[in-house]
Amino acid sequence: MERIQAAIQKAKEQRGEAVPGAGMGAGVGGGLTRGTVRPAPTGPLWPELAAFEPDQGALRRHHIVTIADVDPAASHFDILRTKILRTMRRNNWVSLGITSPTAGCGKTTMTTNIAFSLAQQPEVKTVLVDLDLRRPAIARMIGMKSAGSLAQFLQGQRSLQESFVRYGDNLAIGANSQTVSNSAELLMQATTSESVAAIKRAFLPTVILYDLPPMLQTDDAMAFLPHLDCVLLVAGAEKSRLDEVDKCEKDIAEQTNVLGVALNMCRYTSEEFGY
Repeated sequence: MERIQAAIQKAKEQRGEAVPGAGMGAGVGGGLTRGTVRPAPTGPLWPELAAFEPDQGALRRHHIVTIADVDPAASHFDILRTKILRTMRRNNWVSLGITSPTAGCGKTTMTTNIAFSLAQQPEVKTVLVDLDLRRPAIARMIGMKSAGSLAQFLQGQRSLQESFVRYGDNLAIGANSQTVSNSAELLMQATTSESVAAIKRAFLPTVILYDLPPMLQTDDAMAFLPHLDCVLLVAGAEKSRLDEVDKCEKDIAEQTNVLGVALNMCRYTSEEFGY
């Protein structure tokens, strides 16, 4: 834990941010209110990315319903998308991490659905990044067979053009096909801070979605929290315990803003109003 806290402190100092207790006010969910400092623009990278079309069979198998917007379940993600956008715009936030207390809560499914829902908004530039480096899943969910190594990108060994593809005109996807055993150490390196800054400079995005590992099973998510403006916690119905959710909320709020908690995998449905 001391190693993580030292790395967090170093990352904050490199970004010129205040640390907890240094006069910052309470933010959403009891976290820290922090404005986003955008690096100077260096020009749009979008046209240079290779175009990618997801595999429809893979999308159906993995319950990615927002790309076609014909499944009734897509409306739930659209509502969540609108809430996310309103809150992030109001606070001038750009980077959103999505995590869960433990594995099996559906965080990656939710992250990917939110990304394609955001892509339905032409004026919204979205970047989706798979940072669950021990168990990457986004490439499999969207049927990307040629995903590279995001670890190499974070280490400065691969360019943005080699690491990201483009869906449509406003969704960039950084998927991953290689697992990393020492991912927490990688996420705390200075090269990772530089890579995160490069994403913002090159894409000038409205929202960056980071699919993070579960919080209570590795220290990866904790290592990356200083790079985020806010975090959405995904709890699994009949899967996540209240004490697990409480612990995660407290740990997140110590480092950044808690955007909210989303309950996933709930089997209850209402027939009211025909919805």
